[in-house]
Amino acid sequence: MQRFFDTHAHLDGERFAGEVDAVLGRADAAGITDLVLIGASDGFESNPATLAIVDGERPGPSPTLHATVGIHPHDAAQVTPDVLDRIDKLAEHPKVIAIGEMGLDYHYDHSPREKQQAAFRSFVQIANDRRLPCVVHTRDAEPDTLQILSEEKPVAGAIIHCFSGTAHLARGAVDLGCFISFSGILTFKKSQELRRIARELPRERVLIETDCPYLAPVPYRGKRNEPSYVVHTARTLAEEWAMPESEVRRITGENAVRAFGLN
Repeated sequence: MQRFFDTHAHLDGERFAGEVDAVLGRADAAGITDLVLIGASDGFESNPATLAIVDGERPGPSPTLHATVGIHPHDAAQVTPDVLDRIDKLAEHPKVIAIGEMGLDYHYDHSPREKQQAAFRSFVQIANDRRLPCVVHTRDAEPDTLQILSEEKPVAGAIIHCFSGTAHLARGAVDLGCFISFSGILTFKKSQELRRIARELPRERVLIETDCPYLAPVPYRGKRNEPSYVVHTARTLAEEWAMPESEVRRITGENAVRAFGLN
């Protein structure tokens, strides 16, 4: 069966309260077979909340749900040895397929940069110990991101999620064995450079995602995003790759299976 992924979605929290089952039903109707829920949207508690969604009984159709556990770099100041131990313990859950999101965000600097860097390295170590891939957030921190990935060497690889960086970051990440995941930003009118990068990347290294509830693609820009909208990113990528959308779904789905070690 052909698999079609939204590789990065946040469904825990108030923005989807009481609507998760309906959202998953719409994702299923859109042809999404697999959905990776990210346990790192709002501090540590996002992780058990995400796992509760993954473990929940569904009254209707739903994609296959997978999970990650981690701490967003915005919250890196909260990362203590105890938090690291708790994340490591949650990673034993059979549906956890990656650690993250983790990384560096120098745009907002909600946590001190040295704390972000230390947390990033610690989470890569957990991922390496568990033989799980890393889901990486990076914003305005390209040199340090590449340096840490080069030094810590994720043994199961890494995904640069919601990619909006430079061609230098894309090439450097691919050279380190990373996958590059594009969100709804790819559909924005002013994203010509991002679309050029998507055209030039090795197709076997490209993923797609929503990063919902953020960054809804055109024609929903400015509204709450949800997994079913990933079809619009797939459509834009199909235009850039000059191929049918069904082929983009197949390629990015097969890439996701490899990126997350789901074989």
